[in-house]
Amino acid sequence: MPNPIIILGPALPTERAAIAEQGFIPSISTLEEARDFDRVGGGNKMEINFKIDTGMGRLGVLRDEALRTFKEVNALVNIKVHSVSTHLPVSNEDEKFTREQLRNFGQLIRQLRADVPGSYKVHALQTAGLLAFAEEPFEIVRPGILIFGISPLPEFQSMLRPAMTWKTRIAVIRNMPAGHGISYGRTFITPNKMRVATLSCGYADGYPRHLSNRGASVLVRGRRCALLGRVTMDLIMIDVSDLPEAGVGDEVVLMGRQGDEEVSCTELAERAQTITWEITTRIGARVPRVYV
Repeated sequence: MPNPIIILGPALPTERAAIAEQGFIPSISTLEEARDFDRVGGGNKMEINFKIDTGMGRLGVLRDEALRTFKEVNALVNIKVHSVSTHLPVSNEDEKFTREQLRNFGQLIRQLRADVPGSYKVHALQTAGLLAFAEEPFEIVRPGILIFGISPLPEFQSMLRPAMTWKTRIAVIRNMPAGHGISYGRTFITPNKMRVATLSCGYADGYPRHLSNRGASVLVRGRRCALLGRVTMDLIMIDVSDLPEAGVGDEVVLMGRQGDEEVSCTELAERAQTITWEITTRIGARVPRVYV
């Protein structure tokens, strides 16, 4: 494979033969996984990513067992270690823990390379790690949300420009009387006459329902317009009372910049009481992607 692809998550037993056949690099957390890949490799050397758990508690060989297990994995006839990795659970929250974690991991890597020499590479730094702990990059880094131009550490956001804009359009505009309920539950009642626009977007597209009644805004013609009432499956309503020039078919920015205004991913995440990673990854498959 000219551009090797590491699968960072675990593989089910029924998936392993296809992974070997296609030349992907699986991540292994147990000796049993490595032995099974050794078996399904069909006599061909198969590259693997050896994962070590240094505090994440999700995947990987436990640190105290890593050297022994690594030697056994490396001895398998059809296995070649492409890389050794770990994951940082609190790199955007706990500097002290993360520095100690990286120090311990670095010591373990030096021991691995002394006892089991090889050309395998090492990686640990994801986005927050790369931004805040770049003095120990190892040979590979794993920028995830960084490639969207989004920083999990606010002090670094000014260095980045968000790459994603999420848009929809105005489908209907209506003049609503005072005292009229908007959306399910009638959680918003028009305090006076209002001009309300309905947008072709909802939680089925990934727009968080938790933004309902939490001060969220969208951008229309470069101006903020408040979200009204609850987010529904396919539609949301906004206030365009102060924007008489707004019309059906107008582009609406749900996330991103329009004119001098911006609704950032961080803003959406904070108002929905979630994290930026969830906002970017929950956008549904029925939302067309346009790559520029």
